[in-house]
Amino acid sequence: MGRGGLTPADKVVVEPQLWGKLEWMVSGAIGNSDTMTIGRCTIEPGQQNPPHYHPNCDEVLHVISGTIDHRLGDTQLPMSAGDTISIPAGTVHNARNVGTDAAVMMIAFSTPDRKVIGE
Repeated sequence: MGRGGLTPADKVVVEPQLWGKLEWMVSGAIGNSDTMTIGRCTIEPGQQNPPHYHPNCDEVLHVISGTIDHRLGDTQLPMSAGDTISIPAGTVHNARNVGTDAAVMMIAFSTPDRKVIGE
């Protein structure tokens, strides 16, 4: 049986970024999953995270609020609240906030130990 457990709001792991922040609720490093990573990404207006890819996992990104242009390989995809994208392992991608408010997205990865190249 795998690990599980509650992550209280005050125990979320926050990683400030120049463009916004990443917040981690579930991962192998946190100790509450053997199979996935779950987090929240916030990108401030006019900012973007750097193009990157994940060699060891797929990613699912769901927009909670805000408006982004999401690069998926060579394609630009406009996304807003309620939109969800599936990003295969090894695919270069990034999100640019094109709105006037912070863009907030839930992100899920198919591994407890997400790797990032290019970030």
